Amino acid sequence: MITAKAKLGSRGEPEQTRAAILSAAVEEFSDQGMAGARTDSIARAAGVNKALLYYYFKDKEKLYGAALDHVFSQLGARLLEVLDYDLSPGEKIRAYVGAHFDFIASHLHYRGLVQGEIVRAGHGSPHLKRVAKRYFHPLFSRLGEVIRAGIAEGEFRAVDPLHFVPSMVAVVVFYFTSASVMQAVTGRDPLSPENLAEHRAAILDFVSSALFRASATRSQGERK
Repeated sequence: MITAKAKLGSRGEPEQTRAAILSAAVEEFSDQGMAGARTDSIARAAGVNKALLYYYFKDKEKLYGAALDHVFSQLGARLLEVLDYDLSPGEKIRAYVGAHFDFIASHLHYRGLVQGEIVRAGHGSPHLKRVAKRYFHPLFSRLGEVIRAGIAEGEFRAVDPLHFVPSMVAVVVFYFTSASVMQAVTGRDPLSPENLAEHRAAILDFVSSALFRASATRSQGERK
């Protein structure tokens, strides 16, 4: 009878082992992209052998898909949680934008992974439809509902969610995807705590100005 606790790297602790592999995979795919990532490096970083990696994930493509699911499920759960808050439409949109910004700021490998998948999607990624249906569509639908409610209540201008939601998301995401370019242009580190705080406030102000009716925008400013 074996009494010793199974070590990471065996099949005895599947949840811990799988989590370690996924964490290492997210970092490797983020840094190297799908083409440049090496399963040897992922296995070594996870503290497992390559055979065990393939036991949990049949091949590199399936591991990459699982890494995408890992980061997008975390993001989706957090943002859907915010959209369930008992808030006015305006407060809910501001909370959503802030939470989206904060998530990316605290999950830096998310940025590289998303960038890589966007580029890869242009050449036929096998994961795009699944990711869009499972994670993006629910958020897009809920945001549309919030915006339409805000319009009906007179808090928002009459915007089309089909166009406004992608623009709002892009304002948040682009800051992080262009961080290296902006550092070269401005000489400032966009990811320093001070600059993150400043830009978070600027994005909230920008979205509010674009969406809120003038009277609602003034009211939001008075409550800051």
